[in-house]
Amino acid sequence: MQPLPSRRHMLQTASCGFGYLAFKGLAAAESGTLVDRPARHAARAKRVIFLCMSGGPAQLDTFDYKPQTGKKPHPGSVYNFAHHGESGLLISELMPETAKHADKLCVLNGMHADTGIHAQSFLQLHTGDRLRERPSFGAWISYGLGTENQNLPGFISLNTSRPSVYSSSFLPSIYSGTPIGTNGEAMEKATIANVTGDHLPLSVKRRQLDFVQVMNRAHAAARPGDAELDSVIKSMELGFRMQTTAPDLLDISDEPNWVLEKYGVGKQKAPVGTCRMSDFGRQCLLARRFAEAGVRFIEVNHGSWDQHKNHRRDLEANCAVTDGPIAALLEDLENRGLLEDTLIVWGGEFGRPGLTPGNGKNETGHNANGFTFWLAGGGVKGGHVHGKTDGTGARAVDGKVHFRDLHATVLHLMGLPANDLKYSHAGRQHRLTGPEGGKVVSEIFA
Repeated sequence: MQPLPSRRHMLQTASCGFGYLAFKGLAAAESGTLVDRPARHAARAKRVIFLCMSGGPAQLDTFDYKPQTGKKPHPGSVYNFAHHGESGLLISELMPETAKHADKLCVLNGMHADTGIHAQSFLQLHTGDRLRERPSFGAWISYGLGTENQNLPGFISLNTSRPSVYSSSFLPSIYSGTPIGTNGEAMEKATIANVTGDHLPLSVKRRQLDFVQVMNRAHAAARPGDAELDSVIKSMELGFRMQTTAPDLLDISDEPNWVLEKYGVGKQKAPVGTCRMSDFGRQCLLARRFAEAGVRFIEVNHGSWDQHKNHRRDLEANCAVTDGPIAALLEDLENRGLLEDTLIVWGGEFGRPGLTPGNGKNETGHNANGFTFWLAGGGVKGGHVHGKTDGTGARAVDGKVHFRDLHATVLHLMGLPANDLKYSHAGRQHRLTGPEGGKVVSEIFA
């Protein structure tokens, strides 16, 4: 006959059960979801669409006109510019469709960054830090605001193979971006890993997940306060819920033909040189669909703008591929009443020095000292230029905006405290705007 357990042994054994019950109650209350969190102050934008032009767009041949002055030719713009819209915004001939929306654009011609090294500046653009792994821009916004749709993540990244673009780093993994179309996968075949697919009925998938989650929660009950484990459990629940929503959003067959034509879906000619085919039109259309569905941060990626020895050829190819879809996105968002609370951000990790007309050279390098971004919608002034570079576009000299200032400004527009959105990790507080902090560029607010 087994001896009866002592009172102390019984309490020690039962305590695991108490922990499990407490965890189960907490999980039930939160439903393992990204909750829709309120803004900290009056927000001008509800969501962000970041049009990331990887490689460094040549600002002097797109949005920062530098005419030749004096007798001696110097680096400057080599394409024609014209005034557009009621604002008279100067835009290159390479962007004729985007130019039709000049009065929506807020052009930042005084951008600057810390380095002209691709990998480091790209990392700083996305995370605020050029050397160390940190949470990405979209992850911070997802952490601050959650998602408006409990069946979708707060952050989606289209057409990227760089984890730094969508990593949550030391933030809980529930705030990571969900990548769609990675490692050169054709966008028309793009899926969400372990979400899309109908090999099993949804009811069977639910039973499978329930079985796994019972073990996960039992495991978590023995490790109370393990935020990473809790986040994994929530992520698995979100992954299941996405199966009811994401496939329909990725399936654009319900869009009218005229919409597909306007975005140029599947109609883009494969660019030459270093440019990479990504069906940019499909990306822009998916961005609009995810924005409508309540995703907070959508990143659209196009590369590469890293043109060196074939500057004119590759720049023309990149502009030809992106110009029409960007214009379609701006028009579509406006017609649907979404542009006023959707912030569009366009730009890359740095810019490029200008060519010198007449010298026969067709080469450009990297320029982190002065380049261009533009914003639209989401509470910013339309038809407006903020900042400028010197006479040759080599350096920002007025209205300077660093990446951390851009981050601070976007956070503020989203209703989040620019320098007070923090997370404790490894014994100290971290923020997107880094130790220096960022300046909110309120001069561009409408």
